[in-house]
Amino acid sequence: MKIVQILPELNEGGVERGVVDLNRELVKLGHESIVISAGGKLQNQIEEDGGKHIALDVCSKNILTAPFRIFKLHRLFKVLQPDILHARSRVPAWLTYLANRTLRIPFVTTVHGFNSVNAYSRIMTYGDKVICGSKFMIDHIIKNYQTSPEKIVLIPRGVDIDSFDTKLDEAFIQSFKEKYHLNDSFVITQVARITHWKDQKTTIKAFLEVKKSLGNAKLLLVGSVDKSRSNYYEELKKIIDDCPYANDIIFTGNQQHIKEIFSLSDVSISASNKPETFGRANVESLFMGTPLIATNIGATADYVIEGKNGYLFEPNDADALANLILQIDKNNFNKQEMAQYIKEHFSLEQMVDKTVSVYGNLYRK
Repeated sequence: MKIVQILPELNEGGVERGVVDLNRELVKLGHESIVISAGGKLQNQIEEDGGKHIALDVCSKNILTAPFRIFKLHRLFKVLQPDILHARSRVPAWLTYLANRTLRIPFVTTVHGFNSVNAYSRIMTYGDKVICGSKFMIDHIIKNYQTSPEKIVLIPRGVDIDSFDTKLDEAFIQSFKEKYHLNDSFVITQVARITHWKDQKTTIKAFLEVKKSLGNAKLLLVGSVDKSRSNYYEELKKIIDDCPYANDIIFTGNQQHIKEIFSLSDVSISASNKPETFGRANVESLFMGTPLIATNIGATADYVIEGKNGYLFEPNDADALANLILQIDKNNFNKQEMAQYIKEHFSLEQMVDKTVSVYGNLYRK
């Protein structure tokens, strides 16, 4: 099959990483994989893995330029003659849907986010098949868009078990620990872009409480700061600068050695105040045997088993989060059982198999 995935950009994020992973696995399986986006730092990876990247503005929300971009996309589809079109976000979905009206190429959408419920967002339910990464998301689109359950497919996003199951980079771990003075520390880690809805503020407030009881605690905030979120970053910096533990709260920026960082962490945090459609870093944390404390909204209930691999708390409740972090320090979690659970239910292999099955069923029709 010839599959075209369409997404806004190829920069940091779970959607982008999922596209890159699927591209690589499709090529391994002998399919022709093409990705259309406005580009980004991951676009070279698409071609290094054997796929093809086509740069096109499927990102801009400018309605005035939309007709021309729809025309270009229509012309491109006629040349490529793909078997499947797979849109990953609202703007690409609208452009693809309109460009495909006369071509009638099988159309798949994946609902990645809990966007505002309106006609603009409804496009993500227009696919011949609609992929959702969690039961919570399925309930959301059935309730708000009356989407037919027959066209919905549950496919949890997958962790690349093979890459996470390889030998750790001990040299990186040692240098990272030395750089941030983490030896003999209780390491609390939040892997997420620095943005309001990931709610690093609640994590910081909880950490300040934890420090009163756990003097060797350190907080790692792992993730990039988008220019559009610089005000939030400065707000966080002010809270840190005004507290007595400023040296123990560390912004590491975006990191590539995520599994190594999870391996040296005692607990990972997901403080999102907006429902997670999946939370890939959360699942990666669990596979590495690092217990997770996450807000009890969205998909987290699909993979957090309280007391077995972590705990859930209500959004914005810094006191509850602090208490659970202290509880983690006193609990022993079975790392092997945690990893096995993720391997059985949330592997990249299951994601690829189920996605290819969706493509195959549409292709045969």
